[in-house]
Amino acid sequence: MIIINDELLDEVSDKAIESSRLRMNYNFHKSKDSKAQRLLNALEPGTILPVHRHRNTSETYILLRGSLNVILYSDKREVIKTIELNQKAGVFGVDIPVNQWHTIEVLEPGTIIFEVKDGPYMPISDEDVL
Repeated sequence: MIIINDELLDEVSDKAIESSRLRMNYNFHKSKDSKAQRLLNALEPGTILPVHRHRNTSETYILLRGSLNVILYSDKREVIKTIELNQKAGVFGVDIPVNQWHTIEVLEPGTIIFEVKDGPYMPISDEDVL
């Protein structure tokens, strides 16, 4: 059993700060072939996540700490919606549909989301990045 507490969140956040990508995953699933990909994703301001989509799965983010913008795009790379995940504002998460172009903008140091998507893990291909 893994307990999701401040100690675990601090540990993953520290690793994100030390990472050149300014983010770090902590996976709960046992392998890339697992039917459900469940993870903590610790994110720091300045991390760059390309605008991308997932063709075979929706993706759910639940905010555990901090705040971030989830930005949705059209096929023409036009912003169609920005959702700020912020516990103080009462916005705790988002479920991003299959094929929806999206990215994130981290607004606070120490931001962490719980992320879920269907497995198996599939790297994003060039045609799925805008």
